[in-house]
Amino acid sequence: MSNPAAVSKSTDTPRSLVVERIFPHPPEKLWRALTESPLIAQWMMNNDFEPVVGRKFQFRADPAPNWNGIVDCEVLIVEPLQRLSYNWGVGGSEAGLEWVVAWTLTPAEGGTHVRMEQSGFRPDQQAAYQGATYGWQKFIGNLERVLGEGTDHESKNHQNQRNHQQ
Repeated sequence: MSNPAAVSKSTDTPRSLVVERIFPHPPEKLWRALTESPLIAQWMMNNDFEPVVGRKFQFRADPAPNWNGIVDCEVLIVEPLQRLSYNWGVGGSEAGLEWVVAWTLTPAEGGTHVRMEQSGFRPDQQAAYQGATYGWQKFIGNLERVLGEGTDHESKNHQNQRNHQQ
C-alpha cells in the first residue's frame, strides 16, 4: 500500500510557466519595452511601473469574472539590459495568489533571447496556471507587434531625417 502523504509531497512542488523567444532586436530595445510604463501599456496592461527595486506598482486591466483587473506588484530585481523581476499578486494578500515574474535578456545571433518565467504556481492553482499560460502567450504576441511597429516607425523617422538632410 502506498503512502498518500508521500505521493502528495511529490506533487506539492510549485510549477513555473516559461516563455522563451528570440526577438530580432537589440537588448536595449527590449529593455525599454519591459521597463517604460507607456510601452508596457501598449503590449501588456496599464501600469505605474518604474524600474526601481522595492517600488510597489500595479498593472490594471478591465475587470473579468473572478478578477477585479488589478495586479499588485513590487520590483525585486533590476539589472539593466539583463534581468528584471517583480512579484505578481492577484486578489489581495488574503487570496494567496502571488507569484514571481522574472525576465532575462541574453544577446543572441540576430537579436535578443528573451526568457519570461512566472514561478510559484501551487498544485491547487491549475486554473491560474492555465490563465497565465493564455495571458503570457497573448502578451508576448503583443510585445512582438509593438516592437515591430517601433522598428517600422523608427526606420520611417530615420528615412524622413535622411530625406530632409538631402
